[in-house]
Amino acid sequence: GAVGIMAATLGANVTVTDLEELQELLRVNIENNKHLVTGSLRAKVLKWGEDVTEFQPPPDYILMADCIYYEESLEPLLKTLKDLTGPDTCVLCCYEQRTMGKNPEIERKYFELLQMDFELEKIPLDKHDEEYRSEDIHIMNIHRKQTVGP
Repeated sequence: GAVGIMAATLGANVTVTDLEELQELLRVNIENNKHLVTGSLRAKVLKWGEDVTEFQPPPDYILMADCIYYEESLEPLLKTLKDLTGPDTCVLCCYEQRTMGKNPEIERKYFELLQMDFELEKIPLDKHDEEYRSEDIHIMNIHRKQTVGP
């Protein structure tokens, strides 16, 4: 929940999400940082691929940090992104490029599937924070493809 907590300290109204088994850790992190929050902050369970009705209407932003890690999660993650995003939702996806094992193939497949419904814009390294930028950290700006009516 670190990315969401930081957004809440900057004034955003934030819902940080994770699996049920990580909710207690999210609550502890929220409690430890509540004195810094200038927006609002709450934790909720979100299991990729399942119903997202309680998260509607679509948020203005979705902040994803290191969510590309195993092949079985790709389809549920993509379904959740499609279900959560509206035409004006901006998805910022930050991930560490990993070169071990199946990671490169999983990453390639994720972005291939993502481009079926979304437009991707890679944020150039020179636009990343000078102190924290790294060649293996990537940030993508992602938007739903515009649908063309009849």
